[in-house]
Amino acid sequence: MKEKISFAPRGDNSIQITFGNEIKEEINQEIRKYLFALEKEGIPGVIEAIPSYCHLNIIYDVENYYYEEIYDRLYKIKESFSDIDIPEARVVEIPVLYGGEYGPDLENVAKHNNLTSEEVVQIHSSEKYLIYMLGFTPGFPYLGGMNEIIATPRLKEPREKIWAGSVGIAGNQTGIYPIESPGGWQIIGRTPLKLFDINRKPEILLRAGDYISFYSISIEEFNELGGNNNE
Repeated sequence: MKEKISFAPRGDNSIQITFGNEIKEEINQEIRKYLFALEKEGIPGVIEAIPSYCHLNIIYDVENYYYEEIYDRLYKIKESFSDIDIPEARVVEIPVLYGGEYGPDLENVAKHNNLTSEEVVQIHSSEKYLIYMLGFTPGFPYLGGMNEIIATPRLKEPREKIWAGSVGIAGNQTGIYPIESPGGWQIIGRTPLKLFDINRKPEILLRAGDYISFYSISIEEFNELGGNNNE
């Protein structure tokens, strides 16, 4: 894996490290290892490290480094990071109230795949999903691992308003809307958990490299967990 890693400038204060060109857990594992090694190295002037499916973008302070200098520091980490041990990834359990007014597209997903709604819920909540990266809106998790049996195209006409906590399917992906926003995903349920809360530290509940496990809850449990307080 190390031989495939490449470095390239991106703008005036960013370096993009490329770990491959496929969406797979092995590459994500290498990105997590590099991130851990970077944190241990504690390079002054590194402002942020942003992981994606196959890349890691390093934002640095141009007053601290020329490009060649920060490149050299980052390249040295490449030589040994794959051999380090990293903490075991968290598995975050996400309660979901599926169907009804909280999951208005559950029937669409079931019909599209010749399944019952109960089968869609069972399949969706039986997987463990890797968070490859966060983006789109603050804390929106891009997940891998959804069973293609329930894959469903996006809505032909996006909704102007999706409630915070809505769990959706688009193609062969599933995700959670952290904040109220427009969107075209097939909404199959809603979680009462706040994925993004400006008054909480950390503001974002999930992290790239974590895993998510969904489980079904009742309307009573949804209300007890404060779900309707998000509306």
